Amino acid sequence: MSDLTPPTRGGGVPAQPITLRVGEHGTSATGSLYERIGGAPTFDRLVRRFYEGVQRDAVIWPMYPADDLEGAIWRLSAFLQQYWGGPGTYSEERGHPRLRMRHNPFRITSEARERWLHHMHEAVESLSLAPLDQAELWAYLDRAAHAMTNTFD
Repeated sequence: MSDLTPPTRGGGVPAQPITLRVGEHGTSATGSLYERIGGAPTFDRLVRRFYEGVQRDAVIWPMYPADDLEGAIWRLSAFLQQYWGGPGTYSEERGHPRLRMRHNPFRITSEARERWLHHMHEAVESLSLAPLDQAELWAYLDRAAHAMTNTFD
């Protein structure tokens, strides 16, 4: 068997990960994370809790629009809702997310990233999600934060 040959189950059928789907190209039978954790109200609570911490943070608060805090809250909540299977309102109103481009004007150092992650972690913890849902959400947020780092001093 070559390194490119997939492992097989009995009868020589290649083993495939199983994802239960509603339809041929439908969402997972277990529903989207958006649905599982409570939809828009949960994401709104997450983002508001996150910004409570950010507003007290001297490192990252200057990067946020103090004069448009409600707008920033809406943008982050709408983006996360859309990403996790909720309504496409973010893209309808703002176009493609283009996260790297939108964050490029800000000096995002490893310290700023870690401060962002600290406040987001507290916000995620405050939701008391099921462990697998929390792990799925946190894994994305951690990857996204690392991807936005653009200054390596």
